[in-house]
Amino acid sequence: MKKGKKEPDLKLEEREEKVLMEDKEEAPTGILTEEEKSDMEDLLKDKLPVIPEEGTKIKGKVIEIDTHALFVDLGEMGVGIIYGKEVKDGFGSNRKKLKSGDEITASVIDQENEEGYVELSVREAIREEAWKDLNKKREAGKILMVKILDANKGGLMVEVNNITGFMPVSQLTAEHYPRVEDGDKNKIFEILKSYVNTEMKVCVIDAIYEEEKLIVSEKEAYKEEEKKNISEFKVGDVVEGEVSGVVDFGAFVKFFPPSRKDSKDDADKLEGLVHISQLDWKLIDNPRDVVSVGDKVKAKIISIDDTRISLSVRELKADPWSQVGEKYKTGDIVEGVVNKLNHFGAFVYLNQDIHGLSHISEFISRYPGKNIDEVIQTGETYLWQIMSMDPDKHRMGLKFIGEVKDKEKFTKEESSVTDEEKPVEEKEKAESKTQKKAVRVEKKEKKEEKEEAKK
Repeated sequence: MKKGKKEPDLKLEEREEKVLMEDKEEAPTGILTEEEKSDMEDLLKDKLPVIPEEGTKIKGKVIEIDTHALFVDLGEMGVGIIYGKEVKDGFGSNRKKLKSGDEITASVIDQENEEGYVELSVREAIREEAWKDLNKKREAGKILMVKILDANKGGLMVEVNNITGFMPVSQLTAEHYPRVEDGDKNKIFEILKSYVNTEMKVCVIDAIYEEEKLIVSEKEAYKEEEKKNISEFKVGDVVEGEVSGVVDFGAFVKFFPPSRKDSKDDADKLEGLVHISQLDWKLIDNPRDVVSVGDKVKAKIISIDDTRISLSVRELKADPWSQVGEKYKTGDIVEGVVNKLNHFGAFVYLNQDIHGLSHISEFISRYPGKNIDEVIQTGETYLWQIMSMDPDKHRMGLKFIGEVKDKEKFTKEESSVTDEEKPVEEKEKAESKTQKKAVRVEKKEKKEEKEEAKK
């Protein structure tokens, strides 16, 4: 405090002396006995205010502001003081400058400093208030404009209420999501770094004071607007758009809602996912073999889940399985190219659209001790017998016959089921069971890919 200025209140030792003098005036003259001294000490203890321990939060009212300090009336506890930078920075979520009469909450950092004041800090109280404000913003779904401070391979760093937060890549809108053809993490990082020092609209989606965890989302800030745009569509509608990204599990397509069809702003576009299984009727191992970024495509909306739109390109193409019965029938011996080998058998293409499965059990029983890839090779053509067909479910069960060069050796009679083999009916049941298992595995893989897409 400046010299010559009247102090706001008495220091602690002065208050003790005053209490002692008051009690002495009331006490009878003469020398105090030991019992009287003890009573006097108890009286002093009862009258002296108890200063809270360090770290305790207490409330007070600002009574004076100096250049380098701020004085707080703590009532019977005396005067508290706040020093330095905390006074200049201000108080609260908006860091307002304090003035006389303002009530504040502060933490005790020294019960009595060298000058006899209760030393206080508002830093922790400010931080606690900031986190409370963050949770209010989260609950209200308030949209905030934040500056991107930094980037790492997982997302972007931001600041809200002077608290550093994180925005994961998965929480970016389609406009800013870094889709890279080959999924190169270094390329993704370069795109994320390009956003540093720009501003984005976000919502707080997680704010945990105890864990110092603050997560924000750009997607959430546009969610209501996106829902409104999506409401212009329904399942079954056909959209025209452009492939915006190709990943292992499918392709993303951007398109304008009807109300924004004349817009030139890419931010007005919606985005849907064409799962790899919906790109074509044939089996696809790599979506990049079918589509590329920038391709113009038509697609049918097959589902709308909140703000997620699922599209299908194949639904707009004729289903080749609808006429499979006109070309093939059970018992036929046909040529087929091995497309893929896995733990439950071989996927075989009879032409560019129609495929079937030859279950691993066929090879184990006929070629004991050998792996399937020791019998047949991917990309090679072999002879197969059609054991079962289900055009509605796009399923065909096949039995490996042999090399194409041996085709002349086989006739329908020679390759038919013998008395030692299972009856055809039982065989078809087994094949059907095999097909169902394959479908379950395929569904599981699709589910995993879908979950990955959501991320």
